[in-house]
Amino acid sequence: MTQQISTIDAEQSLDDGWTLSKADNTVSVPFAIPGDVHSALLAEKEITDPYWRDTEQSLDWIHQSEWIARKTFDFKGDLSERHVLTLEGVDCHALVFLNDAQIGRCESTFLRYDFDAGPHLVAGENQVTVLFLSNSKLAHALEEKFPFPVPYIHWNCRIPHYNFLRKPQCHAGWDWNIALSPIGIYGSVKLRRLNKLRLDDLKVSQSHHEDGVTLLLTVHYEAFEPGEFTLAANFDGRVISDLITVWPGRGQATLEIRVDAPRLWWPAGHGEQALYDLSVMLDGQTRTHRIGLRTVELVTDRDEVGHRFAFRINGREIFARGANWIPADALPARATPEATRDLLTSAVEANMNMIRVWGGGQYEAPWFYDLCSELGLMVWQDFMFACNLYPAANSHWLDLVRAEARQQVRAASCYPCITLWCGDNELVGAISWFDESKKDRDRYLAMYDRLNFALQEIVSEEKLDVPFWPSSPSRGPLDFGDGWHDDTAGDMHFWDVWHSAKDFEHYRTVRPRFCSEFGFQSLPSIRVIESFTEPEDRNISSPVMDVHQRNEGGNSRIVETIARYFRFPDGFDDMAYLSQISQAMAMKTAIEFWRSNKPRCMGTLYWQLNDTWPVASWSSLEYGGGWKLTQYFARRFFAPVLVTAQPDTESGKVKLFAVNDSPESVAITIQLERISLSGALESLGDFDVTIPVDRAITVTEIDSGIFGEDSFLHITWQNEDQFIFGENDYWPLPFKNYRLEKPKITAKERTNALGNVEIRLETNKPAFFVTYHHGGDRLFSDNGFTLLPGRPKRLTILRQRRSHLPAIKAEIRHLKG
Repeated sequence: MTQQISTIDAEQSLDDGWTLSKADNTVSVPFAIPGDVHSALLAEKEITDPYWRDTEQSLDWIHQSEWIARKTFDFKGDLSERHVLTLEGVDCHALVFLNDAQIGRCESTFLRYDFDAGPHLVAGENQVTVLFLSNSKLAHALEEKFPFPVPYIHWNCRIPHYNFLRKPQCHAGWDWNIALSPIGIYGSVKLRRLNKLRLDDLKVSQSHHEDGVTLLLTVHYEAFEPGEFTLAANFDGRVISDLITVWPGRGQATLEIRVDAPRLWWPAGHGEQALYDLSVMLDGQTRTHRIGLRTVELVTDRDEVGHRFAFRINGREIFARGANWIPADALPARATPEATRDLLTSAVEANMNMIRVWGGGQYEAPWFYDLCSELGLMVWQDFMFACNLYPAANSHWLDLVRAEARQQVRAASCYPCITLWCGDNELVGAISWFDESKKDRDRYLAMYDRLNFALQEIVSEEKLDVPFWPSSPSRGPLDFGDGWHDDTAGDMHFWDVWHSAKDFEHYRTVRPRFCSEFGFQSLPSIRVIESFTEPEDRNISSPVMDVHQRNEGGNSRIVETIARYFRFPDGFDDMAYLSQISQAMAMKTAIEFWRSNKPRCMGTLYWQLNDTWPVASWSSLEYGGGWKLTQYFARRFFAPVLVTAQPDTESGKVKLFAVNDSPESVAITIQLERISLSGALESLGDFDVTIPVDRAITVTEIDSGIFGEDSFLHITWQNEDQFIFGENDYWPLPFKNYRLEKPKITAKERTNALGNVEIRLETNKPAFFVTYHHGGDRLFSDNGFTLLPGRPKRLTILRQRRSHLPAIKAEIRHLKG
């Protein structure tokens, strides 16, 4: 298809009408932009779904091949004017041609490229060609040329040496990801008509003072000739402008905007997500954003324990509740704004206020950060380096990184959700993982410091209004020690429970200042498992289930944990269900204990929110966005007001803590009951408490000996108008120690007077981890809860999701004795 280019358009999209062919012309298919090669081939049935059974390695020929994308368009403009071809998100190494003349080379997925099109643009028909080189072959070639070994995390990455490529590191595989090594264009392709300069970047910084906010807009450009221009901005309907003089070469200019009586942007649960429309114009080129006004501080003051780690937004310290974010899909074409909005909305519905964009993935598209800003999700943003050593001794590679960092931090400055720039994920720890770096730590530490300093230097030079943290985990700047096991300073990654197969109670042995990674695995729902298996595959030790488990020994650990806490399940369906209870209880144990240590601990981000493909993993949202039980538990353990019971090993008692993360103190009444497995209730007292915002408080202590093997502690709380309401349980023993009676549970659905669906559940005996319509597309107000005799549970529909999976019949599950 030939596209007409108007003579009056300053910027023309070239995203439509592409074709894709293998370099040897054996395959040719339409190619959508944004999109990737695998998705294009799959759409035309040239390949099997990569996620089906054990298809993955049979598709390695795709990343081992070269691919050619072409588009033809008509140009009827003025050839005497300047034109550039702009490409965003090209993955990864590609040669770009216009009418058979090479006009540039892309070397990083994370860079925007502007190639001069003028000398080769012709009147009438033109052809743009992008030749994608083989990522995997190029990675191997770059590694061979390097003067000494640069190890990569080979136990996670099936495809080697991707630490030499500036592309998402998880594309080579990870301990939760398929190794497809996608190729494609994930941004846009544009032909831009220029006058005397090219507008490259816009940076927004803000200064807050008692009587308002001052915005400083900095435009970065490349001028082709001297001249005077009007730099103008439209902020919330107000137009501000200034006359600037430019000279040939790269330059920058600023414009200041004063905002009186500003409406501030707040994280979810703390106030309004106020956003303002901003447009900046220079020489016929425009940048448009929705920005928010807020201050961000990272509090790392010394205290009696060590050093704090807390976020302060608009002068208020906020406990960070959330999870780690990985790419929304292993096939980039499927990671649409609609699919991503669904995942991020689920985060907010589970009372999260922060996500961490992890360093082994990607800088997300602009619309992603717009969504986070709209939803009130703070974003901890890693630079894209994870778990490997990197060739920072190569000056060309490091220059690519510097260019990447500048583009990314300037672009991100427009989004109020950005709360932190972090240098990398686990690179300091990685120095101790490989034989080469163990033998010559100084060489590899010096190379790491070169990379980390380059990132810190750029953040400093750009004068960002968000803090920089050197690495995660880290005890602080220039500290290259063990951030994994020190809970007195900095942020912590705590993986002993999963990777060392320790019990859930081990989470209570540390009290991190901020835990930015910890997690426990589960299987996805049977509905998802059925989407990638044949019936004979549905066994925990089948080869196909092993393919869809990327962490070595992961399925064995899931089974081991079930046996540790529960009676062994009767079948595979029950095993999948129990694995999700195990995961949920692991996260509940950790998070409730750490929240009870507020303000020593000021944040918990579990690993991980989402999945990239159907897999057994640490996610709380399974592939496709369905809620595992952990996501429902998060809705409770991340509730702003929480009451939790914690065992005290020194006194042998059970302590009751109350936590309040809302903006103001809260007065509630707490009821404690000892409930026998037959359903008999004994009141242990009512407690009226006022919970401050700055710390958890101890409500009371209970003798743990009163429970025995036939009862548990049930906690409820509410405020005067019952706007705040919550429930929690404390079990002193593993669940397998209890002789559970068989409950008879009934469920009735009805439509109320307002037209909303309600589900009323009742039981004759206590029932635990009661789950209604598990894995379905309806999200409920609660799930995985305790149901007691004489206390009906009313569920409402939180949201109706859309899914590509077949509908399933509603059923009730509960823990069996």
